[in-house]
Amino acid sequence: MEFLYDVFVFAHFASWALVFGGTIASMRTKALYKAVMHGAWGAVGAGVIMVGIAEMADLPALDGTPMAKIGVKLAVAVVVAVLATLAVRKGENVSTGLKGAVLGLTLVNILVAVFWH
Repeated sequence: MEFLYDVFVFAHFASWALVFGGTIASMRTKALYKAVMHGAWGAVGAGVIMVGIAEMADLPALDGTPMAKIGVKLAVAVVVAVLATLAVRKGENVSTGLKGAVLGLTLVNILVAVFWH
């Protein structure tokens, strides 16, 4: 089970890297890359599966991790995914503010993961 958990940790990290890098790369374009949306939903899915596996297998990965932290990360991740979906649906009319919100909330999610113990 630990190996499966680690696979989803990798998928989660790779998805957030795709969101972060894709958003930065699209700042000079009029649209948001579709990969950002896919990465955001992938990060949500991988995160939910990670928590499920850790709870089911009683892995030490969640030992001491407050469920409030997981809830905050889930809420922020879903908002990022929804904003990215809205931006992709807008096509070539995406505002810099919307892209900035996706990027800023992605950073918030990363900061919560790293600094909330």
